[in-house]
Amino acid sequence: MLKKVVLLAIPGVAPFEFGVVCEVFGVDRSDSGGPAFDFSIATAEPGPVSTSLGYDMHIVNDLSIAADADLVAVPAHVIERVDERFLDAIRDAERRGAWVLSVCSGAFTLAQAGILDGRRATTHWMHAGRLAREYPRTTVDPDVLFVEDGTVVTSAGTAAGIDAALHIVRKEYGAAATNVIARRMVVPPQREGGQSQYIDAPVSDVRSDSFALVAEWMLENLHEDLTVDQLARKALMSSRTFARRFRADMGTTPAAWLNRQRLLRAQQLLEQTDLPLEAIAGQTGFGSAAVMRHHFVRVLQTSPLAYRRAFGEARAS
Repeated sequence: MLKKVVLLAIPGVAPFEFGVVCEVFGVDRSDSGGPAFDFSIATAEPGPVSTSLGYDMHIVNDLSIAADADLVAVPAHVIERVDERFLDAIRDAERRGAWVLSVCSGAFTLAQAGILDGRRATTHWMHAGRLAREYPRTTVDPDVLFVEDGTVVTSAGTAAGIDAALHIVRKEYGAAATNVIARRMVVPPQREGGQSQYIDAPVSDVRSDSFALVAEWMLENLHEDLTVDQLARKALMSSRTFARRFRADMGTTPAAWLNRQRLLRAQQLLEQTDLPLEAIAGQTGFGSAAVMRHHFVRVLQTSPLAYRRAFGEARAS
């Protein structure tokens, strides 16, 4: 179980990416039913550490505290060649099977440490080509928000670090705990799509009033067999216009968004109730346990029963 998290403060660190890791793992949300992590920040030379914005942070811990961390996180920074002591801490974490997370261009540090050799990875789309050129043994996917390869998770640019961090929480603690963090941060617990949608024009989460109302109605009626025609009528649009504008506003198709919400609801019911699988499938709109199992295996790489064993019992214990 993920308990101890150590964030590396590398000179030239980018404050936003640094703050993402602090916000997800450094805040005790146990009062709301969320996890509380043993969170620390470490650097090679304790004392002032420069940031990319020109001010210093004072870090008191050296890298020895990362020796038994369950997760070592590496944010973006502007230093080209990283102190070997940071790289050793990253290699040690990967060797013992701990999670290693990079945010944005922090992937270059993981590559410099050698732990991306033979792995899939991502970084900010502006730097993906350079990562692929400089580290040809790494398969770089420039289109996704994050990549999990073994216990190594690399995220795309900036805010995608939130997606990657919440993904690790979801893997370790389940959907309900992740939703606690997401609600407190006022972010989606799991975004659809990849970073390619942001290259030319940013795609917002539910921003327009029309789609906010439709999305709320969809969540209230997950058990129904919802069609694009129904949803379009709710939004007072033609089906074609609705499908096009929904994708532009939400970053994915109505069917894909609806399927993701059904999975999230099913995860919550598996964690928090003893309802039979058929009942959960009915309440979430999958229709049957067999169909629900198909979607679980395809998207989450596990079965509903295995998910309940992992997270339902963990919450009860």
